[in-house]
Amino acid sequence: MSDLHTILLIPQFPLQRVGEELERLRASAPLVHCLTNEVVQSVTANVLLALGVSPAMIVADEEVAEFATIADALLINVGTLYPARLMAMQKAVTAANAAGTPWVLDPVAAGVLAYRTAALHDLLKQKPAVIRGNASEIMCLAGEDAGGKGVDSTAHSGMAVAAAQRLARQTGAIVAVTGEVDYVSDGEVTWAIPWGHTLMTRVVGTGCALSAVTAAFVAGAGDRLAAVAAACAVMAIAGERAESACDGPGTFLPAFLDALYIMQPAMLRAVEE
Repeated sequence: MSDLHTILLIPQFPLQRVGEELERLRASAPLVHCLTNEVVQSVTANVLLALGVSPAMIVADEEVAEFATIADALLINVGTLYPARLMAMQKAVTAANAAGTPWVLDPVAAGVLAYRTAALHDLLKQKPAVIRGNASEIMCLAGEDAGGKGVDSTAHSGMAVAAAQRLARQTGAIVAVTGEVDYVSDGEVTWAIPWGHTLMTRVVGTGCALSAVTAAFVAGAGDRLAAVAAACAVMAIAGERAESACDGPGTFLPAFLDALYIMQPAMLRAVEE
């Protein structure tokens, strides 16, 4: 499935559906519990706020389980992982599963370091609703040999489509493999999200923030595959708009937050009408 011909046959996710999912998100304004990379907490919170979502960075071991039952969705991002943080993540996931709260796994640097890779395989057994990672991370979780370069992928997203589809069937999760083109699959149906700009990779935290936005879209979603595809599309479209309004990485982030804030469902639907 990863050959170029087959990848080209994967349909583009319709902008009309992006607009519908964004409208649902804005109306529900979900509360998202983020146990995320400590380097990007501020960026993540600002991205969620720009979209009209309520972020919460509750990390204390004594509080995570209680809060995971209050939140509408949970993000588990292993970017800055250590034993105390992992213990808190496991408590939050257990509580979320008991409460029926969907949770998203961002497997940062899976396959690069043994400790986090073992932790990620344990977390996979606890049934995440969504797995969102780069090509190397998704290929690792699917059982392939694909070590990344630190937190960066050494493969392009198209190379991981088959692994993403297999991982979705193995876990029951929606799997998003992101890169120059994002691919989102439930193991049977796969969508391509072709938008975005390489400048997004020159600003810390856009990938981690995408996982948080994915959690927000999944909260209360009737169609999780469409919700995850819409999350990827909204971030990518905002990235394109921000690039055209900035001079480089230093001015990209403010333009990106503005693009998320002003994006309206009617704008997206109108493109295909």
